[in-house]
Amino acid sequence: MKIVLASASPRRAQILSNAGIAFETLATEIDESREPGEAVEAFTCRLAESKARASLAKLKRSCGPAIVIGADTVVELDGAVFGKPGSPEAAREMLQRLSGKTHRVVTGVAAIVAPEGKITRIEPVVTRVQFASLTANEIDTYVASGEPLDKAGAYGVQGIGGRFVENIDGCYFNVVGLPLARVYRVLKELGWKPYPAR
Repeated sequence: MKIVLASASPRRAQILSNAGIAFETLATEIDESREPGEAVEAFTCRLAESKARASLAKLKRSCGPAIVIGADTVVELDGAVFGKPGSPEAAREMLQRLSGKTHRVVTGVAAIVAPEGKITRIEPVVTRVQFASLTANEIDTYVASGEPLDKAGAYGVQGIGGRFVENIDGCYFNVVGLPLARVYRVLKELGWKPYPAR
């Protein structure tokens, strides 16, 4: 059974590759707007399922059995949701707000079995991240590096931004963008075999 990743994220692809999980990528564009009053967990799960179903619709029915994985990650602090910053100014503002505080990283994960599209696992994974207190110079230098601009919450824990993370309570890979252990468990539950039969 093959695995299809409904994401263009190089970080999610790297997580699966490093774990020895073979997959194909089939990303699509969806509306990622949050609905009024929508809880963060429900929001990320809805987007993850939408991504997976959009990719499922593009798969040829003759592709054979496959599991399509969708994921969406956001940073949440005091009810405010931080996606990818749209500008250096937005990145700077996000980092100022995260400075010295503990925030949540929430990833919605959806797995759908193709070609039927009937068997589905959708669940949120939450990790708490404690940020160091940042100086204005640290923030300016980090934003100038360009790293924050394509990261939810304006930082990459696996890169330069890792120097600002004082503590992680939960899955590290979730902060990168894909909770590996949870995905691995779900894949096995849906019939994927991690090792050849002996």
